[in-house]
Formats: sequence, C-alpha cells, structure tokens
Amino acid sequence: MTETVSTVSQPSSTILTAASGGMPTTEGNSSVSSPLGVAVRFEYAVIFIGVVGLVGNALILYALVASKQHKKHMLIVNQNALDLFSCCFLLIHYVMTVCNIYLTGTLGYWLCIMILGGNTMWWGTNGSMINLAIITIDRYLKVVYPIWSRKWLRPWVIYSAMAFSWFVGIVYNVVIVVFSSAVIDGVCYSYVFFESYVAEAVAFFLYFLFFYFVILAIFIFCYGRILVAIRRQAQVMASHNATGSNAAQAQSNKIQTNVIKTMIFVSAFYAIAYLPNMVYCLLGSVKLVSNLSLVDNVYYATEFLAFLYTSANPFIYAIKFDPVRKILVTMIPCKKTIVQSTSGPP
Repeated sequence: MTETVSTVSQPSSTILTAASGGMPTTEGNSSVSSPLGVAVRFEYAVIFIGVVGLVGNALILYALVASKQHKKHMLIVNQNALDLFSCCFLLIHYVMTVCNIYLTGTLGYWLCIMILGGNTMWWGTNGSMINLAIITIDRYLKVVYPIWSRKWLRPWVIYSAMAFSWFVGIVYNVVIVVFSSAVIDGVCYSYVFFESYVAEAVAFFLYFLFFYFVILAIFIFCYGRILVAIRRQAQVMASHNATGSNAAQAQSNKIQTNVIKTMIFVSAFYAIAYLPNMVYCLLGSVKLVSNLSLVDNVYYATEFLAFLYTSANPFIYAIKFDPVRKILVTMIPCKKTIVQSTSGPP
C-alpha cells in the first residue's frame, strides 16, 4: 500500500500518485515537482525488477518441486508463489503505466481498480508479508515445542494458514483501493480519495503497524527463541557422543537449521528493505514532515528498495537453501559439462 501519500477531497486539488506514472497531475498548473526523466527511469528499473523476480521465483518453485521439498515445506512454496504472483502483476502494472493507456468507461474503471491502481500487485506483496510471519511462527513451534507441533500442526492447519495469507492480502487491498481510487481524465488515481485526513492517517498507520511493526516483532521474538533452543539442543547432542540413532537426528537437525538460517536472512532483508518506504509514507500520511512528495528521488529510492525485496528473495534461497542450490547448480550448462567430463571414460 505504498502507492501514494497525498490526500485530496476534490479532483481540482493537486494529485500525486504512482498509478498515473509517478508524475503529479495538476489542474490549471503545468509545473511539476520532479523531472519526467526520473519517473521514467524508475518505471523501467521496476520493470527490470519484475522480470528478474518473475524468472527467479519460477526457478525456485521448480527447484523446490524437483528436489521433492515442496511437500515438506509448503509454506515456503506458498511464499515463492506469492512473490511470483506479485512480480507478475508488478511487471504488468508498470508496463501498462509506461504505455500511458487512456482509461474510459467500465473497462477503464476496472483496469484502474485491478491493475493500474496496484490492487493485484499488492495482493501478492502483502500476502507474502503475512506468509513470512506464518513461516516464522511455524518454525518457532516446531523447534521450541516439537511435541505439541507434531500433534496439532496437521496438514489442514498449514493449508488454512496458506489460504489466510492470500485472503488478508486480497481483502485489505480490495477495500482500500475501491474506496480511495477514481479515474479522472483517463488517468487512474489510487490511494488518493480518502474521506478525510484522519481516514488517510489511520489507514497508513494501521498498515505500518500490522504489516511491518507486528511482523518484525514476530521475527525478533520467534527467531530469538529458536536460536536459544537450537544452541541448547546442540549442547545436549554434544554431551551424547554416540553414533547410530543420533546420526539420523543430527542430519534432521542440520536440515532444520538450514531452513531456519534461510528464513532469518529473508526476514532480515524484509525488515531492511521495507523500513525506508514504510517510514516515508507514514510521515507523509500523518503530515509530520512537510513537502514529502511521491515524485522526488527519495521516494523513488525507497520504493525501488521495497520492490527489490520481492525479486531478490529467490537469490537468498539459491544461496542458503541446500536442496534448491543443488538443483539450480545442475541447471548450469558449464557445470553439466564438467560433471560429464569427469565421470566419462579416461
């Protein structure tokens, strides 16, 4: 929900919105607060991010299935599916923005509501935020309360949690976009037409509170407890210097630790990537800082960093998650040639 921080009650006011191509539209005033070139460069850079994220998340999903990890880590599969969905509509959103389509009639209205207003794009992005918190809670329960988790974390619970992340992302954005968007002179304006300044401030404050602060608190608490529990388990394993049955347990603990390390990196990247944009939009919505604009270089930098998170996630999985990394390595042509040459006849 980082499309705009400007509130207007009438179309005659100055409207700033990323949905209209990142440039301000004014009535009776041709001046702009940011050069057109900055907005155009930003849009093309985001299109590139969308392509990279689309390909990267698709490859990770393939690797999860090929390594037979998709049934063991359904929540991680859901995370990549949400990121893939987000990158797909991020790409569509900005391609249509660059094309500068003139919107008319019912079709134009629905294109504004569903695509140009950022609705579908943020379905996946906000759903991904929720799913990341659910993965954190799932890891926490399995490590800190293993007996309880084996009893209660049934497949239907996991599937319900996956559906919940999609549900929250969809419902939240549909409500916000429908009640704050409009098509004026063929241009889509989203997250603009709030009923009042208070309504806008409350909407952005609750967004920041739920989609960043609460999720960040879950990360800190759960992974803090997880690391303490893993350290305690490692000390217990070290005190029992036996082999046999402990070997299988050690391998299981290694895989679990690998997953946890991967998700800690993903969570830390989320916290870093979204913080500047969240703070910027929150300050603009509650008017704590004057002259904040959606068309200055600072805003573009924060928005770019937030979008970069979705497209960079696959690289974290490729580097940190062993089963995925092994599958991806076998897909590299030069690696295949080396393997074949070393395994062939002398």
